[in-house]
Amino acid sequence: MAQIKSSSTSLGIRSATECDFDVVALGEVMLRFDPGHTRVRTARRFNVYEGGGEYNVARGLRRCFGMRGAIVTALVDNEVGRLVEDLMLTGGLDLSYLKWVPFDGTGSTSRNGLNFTERGFGVRGAVGVSDRGGTAISQMKPNDVDWDALFSRGVRWFHTGGIFAGLSRGSADVAEAAMRSAHTHGTIVSYDLNFRPSLWKSIGGKSAAQEVNKRLAKYVDVMIGNEEDFTAALGFQMSGGNENLTDLDSAKFRVMIEQVAKEYPNFQVIATTLRDVHSASRNDWGAIAWSRTEGFAEATNRKDLEILDRVGGGDSFASGLAYGLMELSSLKEAVEYGAAHGALAMTTPGDTTMATLEEVAKLAAGGGARVQR
Repeated sequence: MAQIKSSSTSLGIRSATECDFDVVALGEVMLRFDPGHTRVRTARRFNVYEGGGEYNVARGLRRCFGMRGAIVTALVDNEVGRLVEDLMLTGGLDLSYLKWVPFDGTGSTSRNGLNFTERGFGVRGAVGVSDRGGTAISQMKPNDVDWDALFSRGVRWFHTGGIFAGLSRGSADVAEAAMRSAHTHGTIVSYDLNFRPSLWKSIGGKSAAQEVNKRLAKYVDVMIGNEEDFTAALGFQMSGGNENLTDLDSAKFRVMIEQVAKEYPNFQVIATTLRDVHSASRNDWGAIAWSRTEGFAEATNRKDLEILDRVGGGDSFASGLAYGLMELSSLKEAVEYGAAHGALAMTTPGDTTMATLEEVAKLAAGGGARVQR
């Protein structure tokens, strides 16, 4: 009989002692090219990082929160793929479920994803240009992984999302197979809607995104997104919102979340980040979460948060939230840890976290930026 950890959110999370992994994520891992303080179009050199919406969550749980994690993904076996592998090895996730695809010499049949991202500053917003058509992971089939064998090892938490589901017309089938198997084996499923217009542009646009995400939503226990995500990916509207996503009053989110919870009774937790962009380097940042047992909990709203690199902030929120739901005693603590982790991740370059659990705990408890000596 599986041991279930009691939780104030009533998620029924499996005990760590009976599981090989605390978290497994399914998604693409790309090589990010970062031009630093200049622009992609004028750069003469780049720093490189690994990153991907779903991967970042599992990596954050491993590197910041010390949890055991694995990534299910695929790479082409060439020098670029091996560079991505080398970066992932630093991240500490188990790579047993990394599928290697033979290189055809030109990348005509399968390739590795590249992501060129400049950070933005002041009135100049961040810009991301992905080069990911026909990547190895986008061609994955549902039976490429023995999902039952994976989840029978014991997995407490499974994470995937709308970025992976939008990679190709077949990616949603892979996600569905994984999510279905996860539920069969008592694993909590989280999903970040993460709507990216560029991903869906060639495979049906917003209507296709809604069709896919509504189909996958029935397998989700913990749904994560922002206002744009819930609108574009699931078709919900936030009363009083505007197209520029400013003045994001949490009371308006509460109304929308109640609508989402009513339509999807399988959602046990719903969480959303609150970001009001004054400039690329100055955002208001917060988060709100809801559970069926505790109702609403809101994180500290950080006005005028200074941003170095906003990419991955939402993913770091998701990993902090997941850690809190697995290990802490209340939804309030979980959403505070999520928001604090996201805030810290945006103070360093790259998609992935460089924060420590001690730093997250301190910030979540109201700590500031005084020098540590």
